[in-house]
Amino acid sequence: MTNHGNRGKRRANPLPATIRRARQLAGMTQAQAAAVVYTVGPVWLQWESETDRVRRMHPAIWHLFLIKTGLDKHTEFDPDLD
Repeated sequence: MTNHGNRGKRRANPLPATIRRARQLAGMTQAQAAAVVYTVGPVWLQWESETDRVRRMHPAIWHLFLIKTGLDKHTEFDPDLD
């Protein structure tokens, strides 16, 4: 099991500013963005909150959002910038 291909390649949780920038670039409200990843607006609000770092967006949900909005292929948006 030590040679598993995914070990050691953990992605960090996206920063609130990165989440906000991606949502705005996608042209969505917080409620619309939340619906894309099958959650509710208040949860998305917590993910974007600069003061509340208790609830962080999981990297898998972040990746799902990027794929479903097409931002994973967007040339002006680099999700790993932050």
